Amino acid sequence: MTVALQATTPATFEIKSANLPLVALLLKSTDLVALARELEARFGDIPDFFDQDALMVDLSPLPEAAGDIDFAALISLLGSYQLVPLTAKGGSPAQMAAALQAGLLPVPDAHLVPPRPTASAPPAPAPAAAPAPAAPLGAMVIDKPLRSGQQVYARGRDLVVLAMVNAGAEVIADGHIHVYAPLRGKAMAGARGNTEARIFSLALEAELLSIAGVYRTSEHPLPPGMAGKPTQVRLVPGDEGDKLVMNVMAA
Repeated sequence: MTVALQATTPATFEIKSANLPLVALLLKSTDLVALARELEARFGDIPDFFDQDALMVDLSPLPEAAGDIDFAALISLLGSYQLVPLTAKGGSPAQMAAALQAGLLPVPDAHLVPPRPTASAPPAPAPAAAPAPAAPLGAMVIDKPLRSGQQVYARGRDLVVLAMVNAGAEVIADGHIHVYAPLRGKAMAGARGNTEARIFSLALEAELLSIAGVYRTSEHPLPPGMAGKPTQVRLVPGDEGDKLVMNVMAA
């Protein structure tokens, strides 16, 4: 026998499931002074890189012998870069208890978004009932030379520069960076962790190259015969850590 019971729907609210996009900070050290120094070096001259982005603190990269963490100081430090720490995962019981006391919710089941599949790997079919994804943003195109002190950031997309990037200028993109002219300033691709991002330049003479946070400065000279040549820069994982690999492109 089937019985239907009358239900009452609240007039003032509904409760639904929701997904919240998070930025993840993979913490590798409890030394907040060193963390502050490296954050300043990475984001100090990009004040609008984050825009009140919700953040998860992932403690799993910490060594087992890692000590206590001053979560109040950590939250304050991240907040100065317009990040909003909400959750934590992967720490020891003592660390997670301290995180909870500081207001970070434990999310043990949270996982990092894997890198986007390369062209050789076909994407997994989408569920039939899933809505069509929004069209990706087109590349940002800059057609004027960038002078020292100028900075361009292509948030959520590729960056195409059709003129010279002078020394002291910065080009930043969450995707690829294409410079169809000499690249003499700083170029940071995959700024939000996209390890598949690449940098292309018709004449590579950069002060700094970075992909997904792995960087190389002009203190380490380019390989012989590469300076000023059409070059592709990509990130390659290895047993000793990720490294930037450069290849001269055919003219």
